[in-house]
Amino acid sequence: MIYHQLALNVPLYSLLTYAHPTALPAGTRVAVRFRKRLVAAIVWESNVQPKIDINKILPIETILSEDWQLPADWRALLSFTARYYHYPLGQAVMAALPKGLRQPEAVPLPHQEMMYTLSNSGRIQPAPPARFHKQHALWQCLQSAPATLQQLKAKHNQATNYLNQWLQQGWVQAKPVPVCGSIPASPYQLNQQQQHASTLIQAKFGQFAPFLLYGITGSGKTEVYFDIMAKVLQQGRQVLFLLPEINLTPQLMQRVRQRFPSTVTVILHSQTAAGQRTSNYLQAALGQAALVIGTRLAVFTPMHNLGLIVVDEEHDYSFKQESELRYQARDLAVWRAQQTNCPIVLGSATPSLESWYKAQQGAYQLLQLSERAHACAQLPQIHLLDIRRLPLDNGLSDIIKQKLQTNFANGGLSMIYLNRRGFAPALFCAACGHIFGCPNCSAKMVLHQHAGQLRCHHCDFHQRIPHSCPECGNQDLTAVGQGTQRIEEDLQHLLPDARILRVDRDSTAHRHDWAAIYSKIMQQQIDILVGTQMLAKGHDFPHLNLVVVLNADNSLYSADFRAPERLFAELMQVSGRAGRANYKGEVWVQTRQPEHKVYQALATQNYVTFATAELAERQDLCMPPFSHMAAIRADAKTMRQAQELLRQALQGIEQQQPLPTSVSAFGPVPMLMARLAGYERAQIFLESKNRRDLHHSITIWHSWLQHLEKIYPHTRWLIDVDPLEM
Repeated sequence: MIYHQLALNVPLYSLLTYAHPTALPAGTRVAVRFRKRLVAAIVWESNVQPKIDINKILPIETILSEDWQLPADWRALLSFTARYYHYPLGQAVMAALPKGLRQPEAVPLPHQEMMYTLSNSGRIQPAPPARFHKQHALWQCLQSAPATLQQLKAKHNQATNYLNQWLQQGWVQAKPVPVCGSIPASPYQLNQQQQHASTLIQAKFGQFAPFLLYGITGSGKTEVYFDIMAKVLQQGRQVLFLLPEINLTPQLMQRVRQRFPSTVTVILHSQTAAGQRTSNYLQAALGQAALVIGTRLAVFTPMHNLGLIVVDEEHDYSFKQESELRYQARDLAVWRAQQTNCPIVLGSATPSLESWYKAQQGAYQLLQLSERAHACAQLPQIHLLDIRRLPLDNGLSDIIKQKLQTNFANGGLSMIYLNRRGFAPALFCAACGHIFGCPNCSAKMVLHQHAGQLRCHHCDFHQRIPHSCPECGNQDLTAVGQGTQRIEEDLQHLLPDARILRVDRDSTAHRHDWAAIYSKIMQQQIDILVGTQMLAKGHDFPHLNLVVVLNADNSLYSADFRAPERLFAELMQVSGRAGRANYKGEVWVQTRQPEHKVYQALATQNYVTFATAELAERQDLCMPPFSHMAAIRADAKTMRQAQELLRQALQGIEQQQPLPTSVSAFGPVPMLMARLAGYERAQIFLESKNRRDLHHSITIWHSWLQHLEKIYPHTRWLIDVDPLEM
């Protein structure tokens, strides 16, 4: 028997040994028994020397992928990911695979699409009689130009049967569809800055070269991406394009189809049907797709001929996975580009401070686009509206109401930006002061008037709107604050003839909702948009000329040191939606703190000034990117239990394995969201200027937490490297 080490989806930090009569190549999918249950596994190493009694080693029951294996560079990427994020390798491997490949079942490999045309002998044959009009149309289609099976089925739903018959007779010939066909010339003429950026990146083909493409909103970063991608694809290489949000995909795909109509492109994100996602994943792995577009999980897609990686909106927090394997897709993309020896382009109008700092230090090459791509487009004019002494009607000042009415009368498109979905953030009893909170989380329940519910946006607990206060019985309950639903309702009274559309997670719950919304916007069927941050990210609405920002001040009160950076990026991005074409743009921000540094930097639309000041403050406080951090977290039914596990581990470490002197530990303390989904949460932060020392300390912590698991069986723990959540 030959012994193999396998990666299974189990919370163990070592691989498991199984036996098979012959040596199986690394990367082979197999099915094995684990605790009497059949599970999928990946062969990680063959011909190993077992370290346990061979009589206890179970056999590999089924080989699921004899004709294809996960490649060596993919396994190296997952090994690095598991090491860096201190996560079980088997679970990391399975988290990186689509659902179809995590099942203990064989999956058929996708067939490369074929192109059909009449052969020489077929061209001398008489066409089917005209009375068989569908069959005749099928023949005429083959005679005029090569066609795919999908195109032929549009002519005749029995096309497959006729093709098989004509193939046997030698009248039709089939050739694989080129993964990347001819790429038409772009109708878009790059300006001087765009061309300069594209030329510099193209000069680095075939070698690792990280670029930070800093371009103001509307500067045409996507056209720079496309120009570089065209050159890579023409060389027969593959491109990986990462986006932060699913909702950006339809708009990008529309532009991709126009620019690369003959390039096989696949999409990978969570709303792709499971079977289709598995097929798309395999197409990319087998080289049947030249362009892969996806959200953060797509960074793990195997691609044997990768020539370029693009990370659009690289600053976006959506690239950080906040559960299970807590990886940062942007950072892994950079590691993967280095592994593959290809350039990577990180693009943003508001780069993350980590990326900006690396560019300032020379680790990334900085490329700048300082002017809008559209010849007539100008940066919007930003107004800070001090509302400290202004009366508000459901969150709207009279000035804002007048602006909305005037813009509607002039036929303009307006956007109300409020990063708070629902009708109101809280339901309040004026008699006794009771606020309806979530029983599972340390958060208020959000009023969803249309659904008749109070809903927690953290654990999704919901209940009917109560008729009276449970404390005093008062039936006069007050909705406090504004959410997108309430603003939508108020605007319908203010502008009854306006076509108002709300865009948030409630209105885009289904797969095709955003595509329908985007179509309405582009066809100018909407007068006012009301939405959350879903509207702020990368969308191009040419007719939008007025943006109003409400309740942004809430973010200034956060204890998270990243709050100013996050708010500035959010406001710059949403402001950048205005005035992108022939329409002059205006942005009005209602605030009670107009003198705050975030708003002052926003008013001048100067990212560099903001980043310079924020980095100086971070350096004084020795915060990232001037140090490296990890969070050790514990969840339990009581805060005492959660903190006790961390405290015991810390005491044991201090007594027996002191951490390196360069590493500081803070805590244990409750998390900002101290209670979530019924569990109390505590954490300890590890911080160091030395990344190696930090990871050594995490390893020590990890061994102690494993040791204490038996003593605290009801307390869960996790390790978050480079955390974004406080």
